[in-house]
Amino acid sequence: MKRLLLTAFCVAALAAPASADNWPQWRGPKNDGHSAEKGLPTEWGADKNVAWKLAMPGIGGGSPVVWGDKIFLTSVDGTNVVVLCVGTDGKEKWKEKLSDTGTKRYRNPSGADVSDASASCTTDGKHVWAFSSNGTLACFTVDGKPVWTADLQKYGAFQIQFGCHWTPVVYKGTVYAQVMHRKAQALVAFDALTGAELWKKDRPGYSKGESPDVYASAFIWEGAGGPLLVAHGNDYCTGHKLADGTEVWRVQGLNPNGNGAWRFVSNPLVTPDLIVVPSCKNGPTVALDPAGAKGNIDPDNKAELWRIKTTPDVVAPIRVGDVVYLCGHGPFTAVEAKTGKQLYKADITKGYHWANMVAGDGKIYATSEAGVTDVVQAGTEFKKLATNTLPDKIFGSPAIADGRLYFRGYGYLWAIGSK
Repeated sequence: MKRLLLTAFCVAALAAPASADNWPQWRGPKNDGHSAEKGLPTEWGADKNVAWKLAMPGIGGGSPVVWGDKIFLTSVDGTNVVVLCVGTDGKEKWKEKLSDTGTKRYRNPSGADVSDASASCTTDGKHVWAFSSNGTLACFTVDGKPVWTADLQKYGAFQIQFGCHWTPVVYKGTVYAQVMHRKAQALVAFDALTGAELWKKDRPGYSKGESPDVYASAFIWEGAGGPLLVAHGNDYCTGHKLADGTEVWRVQGLNPNGNGAWRFVSNPLVTPDLIVVPSCKNGPTVALDPAGAKGNIDPDNKAELWRIKTTPDVVAPIRVGDVVYLCGHGPFTAVEAKTGKQLYKADITKGYHWANMVAGDGKIYATSEAGVTDVVQAGTEFKKLATNTLPDKIFGSPAIADGRLYFRGYGYLWAIGSK
């Protein structure tokens, strides 16, 4: 359920530079959900503005990633979890087994099955990294040749209410794994090409009940004083040195009442001059200036820019210009990036929203589980441009590449756009 549950492992900037036409990781080229492309689709439907659709072998909650003419994604296929490579022409190129499926079945709050294939792939155009809910982390070449595998349950048998769905973070030759559930709280770094463990750093906390279950992804933050690995969950958000995992800063007060059902699903928004940290349920959203941030980040620390009482529960915040947007299961809120002052609060399609928003061409795309995507014009005033429906369950955020939107539904991979 890559949004319950959907998430969570880690993603980041890649060693090889990505062009505007590539979408190499589930939050896009810069991990912020943005595409620099113009002329992106505004309207579509089951039989409108669909370049093609390809039936999937099984359900999957991850997002597709795109490099050149190849699309990579994970899927359940019988009793296996597989990595699929599909051409941008809509034809399957290859399929390789990643792992067996898990023995335990999960359902999210909407009642839908949670897929064992809910983590997204990450690619640098030469290799593809993938993760399945049974703990298998693996690397393949882009032609489908297996390179290495690692078992993340070696750090503690998984115990997490809705299953593990973490997406690999790949940055300059290293894969960073966020292993955070009731039996383990750690960050682990692996050599991206060999799978050799480079370091492991425990990330202790004091949360209780369900709160140690982490479904949010980590990211690489690049900016003055960076890069850092940003990890979110277990009641707090932290920044870590890439060399050894040493903690640099920690955002506090995200679970002020010690609620035991405070699992983090929504991911932080990471940009060079602003990190926006959500919590869950009725908790806060906190913004910090990451340049020079150190120690405990709270209202007394100058690195904290603002703290508001509105938070998304699942969908990550997104920023366009000087505005940050928050999406709930219907409510859609815009705040000033510098101050957190609310600009507006409006309603989009009601219903469960697990997929993260993406943005491009001055538009924000917000997609619900029911396959309904609201297209909202970026700006300080609310303007909905279109509401589009695909007959499919959608849990992962779309990829934007070469003028198209790619949606991974439980039934089909959809290519939206006329190209």
